[in-house]
Amino acid sequence: MEREEALKRIEVNPKIMVGKPVIRGTRIPVELIIDMLAEEVPVDEILREYPGLTREDIRAALTYASASLKAEEIRLTA
Repeated sequence: MEREEALKRIEVNPKIMVGKPVIRGTRIPVELIIDMLAEEVPVDEILREYPGLTREDIRAALTYASASLKAEEIRLTA
């Protein structure tokens, strides 16, 4: 899946989950998916818990998180 195609699966709408990025057509936040992956929850388990999700949605969440971090400016203070 190309990056642009992946990012089309993500929706940011102030009327859905207070504007947090979600998988388009759901109320499943990208943040939730990333947190589950960080906690080493297997992809198959995530898909079982959220039957509306696809593997492509999970990849899209990772792509969105990566793009967000690349755009973020981090300032370290001493």
